[in-house]
Amino acid sequence: MAAVLCALAVLFLGACGTRVAGQGEQAPPTATGPIPWETTEPSAITGARLTGDGRTLVLDAQVPSGKRPCVRDLKAVLTDPVQNTVQVQVTLSTPSSDKRSGCIEETTATVRVRLPGPLGDREVVVDHFTQFTAEGAKSPALRLCGRLGCRPPATGCTPASYDQALIAVDAPEHTLRDAEDCEGKWLVLDFSWRTGAACAGSSEPGCSSRLGDRWFFEAKSTGWAPIAEGAAGGCRAVQRKEPAFPASMCQSLAPLSASLHPHYAPASAAPGAHSTATTTP
Repeated sequence: MAAVLCALAVLFLGACGTRVAGQGEQAPPTATGPIPWETTEPSAITGARLTGDGRTLVLDAQVPSGKRPCVRDLKAVLTDPVQNTVQVQVTLSTPSSDKRSGCIEETTATVRVRLPGPLGDREVVVDHFTQFTAEGAKSPALRLCGRLGCRPPATGCTPASYDQALIAVDAPEHTLRDAEDCEGKWLVLDFSWRTGAACAGSSEPGCSSRLGDRWFFEAKSTGWAPIAEGAAGGCRAVQRKEPAFPASMCQSLAPLSASLHPHYAPASAAPGAHSTATTTP
């Protein structure tokens, strides 16, 4: 009789046995139906070059890949030029947003677009953000430009140069340059940022708390290159990495206060560099 009752329970309830707390609800059904294809952009454009006649642009794009076809209609088209640039938009169709597609990896694919004339000294801008230039590149390749563009400011004791240094250490957006000391090929930067995403650019009393850091740099042909982080004060952190760093620029540096840099204990103040209170772009 018990076996018969259990068989009936299986038919009506789909199970027979003890119900465990929190597991009484059935799992949501697996998504069914066709996997949708959507139009999107490549995750990145990693390279660019010109063909022999200088009129066709070849781009390397990072696109979805998997065991099944993951890309259709990969194409590059010219859009309206802006300020002596060649504007290109790259699009593709892919089902990668649906995990059932299996398109969970990436591969490199090439796409071409015909230019209306020789590139010359114009820059190529792909999907509004990625820039390439023939300047300083070995033909037929184009040079991938950095976050400061294809012609970043020269390394020097200038505000634009300090912004490049902050980018080099991935300083948070809206970072405040609290102080700097710059002498020729050497640079010290103290910077801080307000805590909390909602505090960006805000002067509200609740946004007065900040975190900060201090970095030492050496001038290279590509810009300011980070040497060491030295929030503890003095010269030990930087001269351990680069003994040639001038002691005159670091020996009087006090540790950053604990309110700015929680990894370091507060110390008595010592003379430092001048304050600038300038934010990054």
